[in-house]
Amino acid sequence: MLSKKVLFLLTIVLFSFQISGYAQDSSAVQWQATGKKIVNGQYEIQLKGTIKEGWHVYAKPNIAVGLEDFKISFSDSAIQTVGTPVITGNIKTITDKIFNTRTDVVEESLLVVQRLSLSGVVPAKLKATLLYNTANIESFIPEEVKIEIEMEGGIISNTNRILIPSIDLKNPVNPCGGTGSITGDLLGIFLLGFLGGLLALVTPCVFPMIPLTVSFFTKKALTKRQGVINASTYGFFIFLIYVLLSVPFYFVETASPEILNSVSTNPWLNVIFFVVFILFALSFFGLYEITLPSSISGKADSKAGTGNLLGIFFMALTLAIVSFSCTGPILGSLLVGSLTGSGGAVQLTAGMGGFGLALALPFALFALFPNWLNSLPKSGGWLSDVKVVLGFIEVGLAIKFLSNADLVMHWGILKREVFIGIWILSGIGITLYLLNVIRFTKGSPMERPGKLRFLFAAVFAASTIYLVPGLTNTKYANLTYISGFPPPLCYSIYDNPANCEDLKPIKDYEEALQRSKAENKPILIDFTGYACVNCRRMEENVWTNEEIKNIMSKKFILVSLYVDDKKNLPASQQFTYTTREGIKKEITSVGDKWATFETENFRNNAQPLYAILNNEEILMNYPVGYTPSIKEYKDWLLCGLQAFEKTKKK
Repeated sequence: MLSKKVLFLLTIVLFSFQISGYAQDSSAVQWQATGKKIVNGQYEIQLKGTIKEGWHVYAKPNIAVGLEDFKISFSDSAIQTVGTPVITGNIKTITDKIFNTRTDVVEESLLVVQRLSLSGVVPAKLKATLLYNTANIESFIPEEVKIEIEMEGGIISNTNRILIPSIDLKNPVNPCGGTGSITGDLLGIFLLGFLGGLLALVTPCVFPMIPLTVSFFTKKALTKRQGVINASTYGFFIFLIYVLLSVPFYFVETASPEILNSVSTNPWLNVIFFVVFILFALSFFGLYEITLPSSISGKADSKAGTGNLLGIFFMALTLAIVSFSCTGPILGSLLVGSLTGSGGAVQLTAGMGGFGLALALPFALFALFPNWLNSLPKSGGWLSDVKVVLGFIEVGLAIKFLSNADLVMHWGILKREVFIGIWILSGIGITLYLLNVIRFTKGSPMERPGKLRFLFAAVFAASTIYLVPGLTNTKYANLTYISGFPPPLCYSIYDNPANCEDLKPIKDYEEALQRSKAENKPILIDFTGYACVNCRRMEENVWTNEEIKNIMSKKFILVSLYVDDKKNLPASQQFTYTTREGIKKEITSVGDKWATFETENFRNNAQPLYAILNNEEILMNYPVGYTPSIKEYKDWLLCGLQAFEKTKKK
């Protein structure tokens, strides 16, 4: 049962993408909505619905059979419903065949009246979500429909501006900077995937398969050459299978440029990953085994003997399936980590390719040089030790996912010192385990650790000691080598963190523009995210440099726009935006607005991304992305300032 639950969670992670839009075409009811002002702060909204022929809407709740009332909800907490919705129309009492009870339903048309209390600015169009139940003779369908209500006397907000026509990406004032290609990023992610694959090789699910599989191919083949070809083909199919796992994400990315970033920063998906990784960790500790259902692996294995080439492919597929309990956590980290940069699905392909290549190489190499098999260490207790160490590492990775959700939602449960403290405990656990101070049921017996085991224990102990200053409120708390992975320095349990930067960026573009005009300074736009690792690295390692800090604080109006901020915009600032490609997007949260602002004006969805505009919203130089070199970033800032001086003289 546990494996099915884990699979269900993983399915949600891979396919739970939030796609905004109207469901009117597929709805059983077509709606028209208006809002009439009664007195200041009080409105009456009227929802006129036309019901499709053969369908009806349930007019009253029925707790006994689980029927809920008609509900109207708003994303802005400043809007409060007064009383319950009043439904009128062609109401009939029927014997409902679905629930086998007498029920009041509405057919043909209905009118729903609801009173509202609004505080603050009343928008020209108010976004609402309707929840109600519909049915026909055969089907019962709960519907969730998003609508816009025309509000009498409502005001069109002047903050709903997205596209800035004056930004010319091809012709900045100074031709310096530039985000460049993603080749370097792809190589880095490929190498990370390759390292992940090497780590997976020494797990109990994969390592014993190497000599068995290679021996199978070499003995079954009529010639040595045929054995080499078969084993090499087997390795290629392993590589291909993992690359193919990234293909669906290209279609997702095409649907919406920001969707992959939305997936990786979605707080609930991160919480799901946290739960799944904890389950994997407990499995590695030996509490239980997580495996895919035997029916899946059985089907793949049964076809492994059908034909030559096809049989080899299914043998590779069988390996990928049966090794899931060991490779799943590594692939999960790769999945989320690869979807956050400018390469999107391309980066995921690079990571999966590296992972698949690392798994595939041994089978091809040992087929070419079968004598090398004699040099492989024998399977034994050390493989169980690898699983336990991976279990502690999984705990650290799980905490990272929970931290992402905490930062995005501003829960405040995983401050920086708490995060680092958990990592320290994991490091202590690994060290004590490798020194045989503690053990697990399926681990090695208590004995004096060997030299190699002691060496690994020393490495983990040194890494743990390095983390200790991160618990203090001193200048040493900035752990440069892991910068970006823990929460920001300012997200601290201390009231006045010692290392917080003096820069206090504005968080709204229009406010920054007004300040720019008032103080006659250029705008430095920082597209960032609460869960962005490279953003934290820039803030903690580059922005803290005294020269950089002085230039940014004295010469620029700094505005940080968080593309993953899930906070809902006020009702007056929520709107539907049509992109350059003609795609309608619902702008309901702060992150929706700034993510769209970035893609529309800078044709990029990477974080961090930095751009400099003057107070007439003209681009000073080419935008840049992650720039860890202090000199390069300084040169880019100075180039933007020089461009600003040119525009001032005109």
